[in-house]
Amino acid sequence: MNKARLIITALRTENLTQQEAADRYGVSQSWVSKLVTRFRDEGEAAFNLKSRRPHNSPNKLSENTTQLILTLRKELSGQGHDSGAHTIAWHLTTHHNTIIHPATIWRCLKQH
Repeated sequence: MNKARLIITALRTENLTQQEAADRYGVSQSWVSKLVTRFRDEGEAAFNLKSRRPHNSPNKLSENTTQLILTLRKELSGQGHDSGAHTIAWHLTTHHNTIIHPATIWRCLKQH
């Protein structure tokens, strides 16, 4: 039995206050309050684990931008120039009107 189910059961069967349940099970009173609200709204589904992962990644590079970074890297390396993240960032800003932080470019290069 997970802790959430145990707390809700104790609240319902032993008529504990939220503060008493929080003290007994070593959690905050605000978490118990949120748990009670979630149980009231969702019923048994409140005990299921929910992912905290975001539904989208608004800062993720587009596929076109990723391909541009990889193409610039290949071209610069082929010409014998420095092809590091700072150089690619400079080329993107100067020639493509695209501002991307060098750390983001480095992560993109590392990923591919």
